[in-house]
Amino acid sequence: MLGITGSPGTGKKSIAPIVAERLGTRCLSLNELAMSYGLVSKSGNVDTQKLRARLTHNLTKGAVVYGHLLPYAVPPNAVSNVVVLRCEPGVLKERLRLRGYGPQKIVENVEAELIGVVSADAFDTFGGARTWEVETTSQSPADVASAVVEIAVSKPRRVPRIDWTLDYDSGAKLRLLLSTAE
Repeated sequence: MLGITGSPGTGKKSIAPIVAERLGTRCLSLNELAMSYGLVSKSGNVDTQKLRARLTHNLTKGAVVYGHLLPYAVPPNAVSNVVVLRCEPGVLKERLRLRGYGPQKIVENVEAELIGVVSADAFDTFGGARTWEVETTSQSPADVASAVVEIAVSKPRRVPRIDWTLDYDSGAKLRLLLSTAE
């Protein structure tokens, strides 16, 4: 099974179905599975422990499973490869704004992407030998899907991990990025 994860707004929902189609397999959304299992609270939080328990018995080998909760809900031995989609934080901020996210939620997600929370958790959970990062900032969904399929099929050589903090090397840049002002 192939896992696709990343911060909200990095392209998982757009990319995963294309990848699944190209690989000739099913596409499973962790958010949709959590809802179908009744594991989403009224505040929108997912009980990842219960989701992990359900997934342990219900994941199929050939599927593409995706969601930002992947490192927290999918058992490490359930996936053969994991791809973390990454997006430049300033671009991600605009994507989330256009989706109608509230200012505080935008800042939380942009900050998480800036410091690589989901990526670090994916590398910790699934290991460096099975985890790759793909940048989605300016690539089309079709091009990102091609890169993900290549990882799934041929496991290309490693490239350095993405570090957005190098681009935000001053207090002024960080304050602007993490400001809730529109």
